[in-house]
Amino acid sequence: MVGIENNFTPYPDVNSLIQVLLENVQAVLGEQFIGMYLDGSLASGDFDADSDIDFVVVTREDIAGELFLRLQAMHDRIATLDSTWAIQLEGSYISQHAVRRYDPEHAMHPNIERGSGERLKLVDHNETWAVHRSVLREVGITLLGPAPGCLVDPVSAQELRAAMLVLLNGWAKNILEHPQTIAGRGYQSYVVLSLCRAFYTLQTGQVASKPAAAAWAKETLAERWTPLIEHAREGRHHPERPADPDEIRETLKLILYSALFSQTYENDI
Repeated sequence: MVGIENNFTPYPDVNSLIQVLLENVQAVLGEQFIGMYLDGSLASGDFDADSDIDFVVVTREDIAGELFLRLQAMHDRIATLDSTWAIQLEGSYISQHAVRRYDPEHAMHPNIERGSGERLKLVDHNETWAVHRSVLREVGITLLGPAPGCLVDPVSAQELRAAMLVLLNGWAKNILEHPQTIAGRGYQSYVVLSLCRAFYTLQTGQVASKPAAAAWAKETLAERWTPLIEHAREGRHHPERPADPDEIRETLKLILYSALFSQTYENDI
């Protein structure tokens, strides 16, 4: 079993949990293991006390059956560790074929999300995963394995814009139909910041972190959205609180606005 040097991030407590995760992943996957990487805010430099630990594990083949159950049990054990970060892991196990480029025939992969009680599950990694693929290739942190650029093909601006359109036409529209999902301030803030990222990618063809996209949106979008964006940047630090009813209404209006914003790009995809 190969461990890691505890210097991949500036956060010793995060590094300690990452090392435990890596060693357990190697033990479970054996010859299926190709590499493990950090993406998300740790890779982009926007990590803070309210972030999660985004990771990607690349495997030789798609994971299913008994191996999936062993990984699931492993994550159940890690969630019980005495660490603030034990339930803040968010990541996927992607085969080397599927991580290189999107293939709808190889889109179901194990994924775990942050939060108490979350378990590893098989999730459809559709076109929207192009964003993760781009971040992994461009700024991903290698914990063990080949450099991400050896595993992931370049992701074009067109692919990234297409991913955002899928996101807005699916995930965002679902929130309009089920507004109760943004009753909590944490998720309501997440939605606003994610919409800022979508706007940024649609206009620029590039990927930005949520803080960078929020700053861009404040300068670019109409001034009426500025209070909502500013409150979202603060609200992500208080996920346990209920969302303000006025901000819920404004978030729903921002989703409606995103449909108009995206129309400019739909004919170019």
